[in-house]
Amino acid sequence: MLKELEEVFRSVLSKWDSSMLEFDGEADHVHLLIEYPPHKLPSSLISNLKSTASKTMWNRHQDRLRRFYWKEGKRVFWTGAYFIASCGGVTIEQLKEYVRNQDSPKV
Repeated sequence: MLKELEEVFRSVLSKWDSSMLEFDGEADHVHLLIEYPPHKLPSSLISNLKSTASKTMWNRHQDRLRRFYWKEGKRVFWTGAYFIASCGGVTIEQLKEYVRNQDSPKV
């Protein structure tokens, strides 16, 4: 599912004139290192990433997701929370290495 999420995110980002430099995920969250134009609102971009990914993943994996992400009669895939940080004081390569070293689920 992480590979599918990555594909969805890359597709959305391309429509925002943006790109994903690195991607990885853990059991309960994902990490994206993205480059996007300064005139785009990060909150709108994140909202679009999350809503598109949620719809896509529910369409592809409804039976599996229903077991874990069905809360009080609603489809849930993401919380409303997210964390954004700009990269100052570190290199892009250091950020990529950080994302690569996350505790990804093993297949």
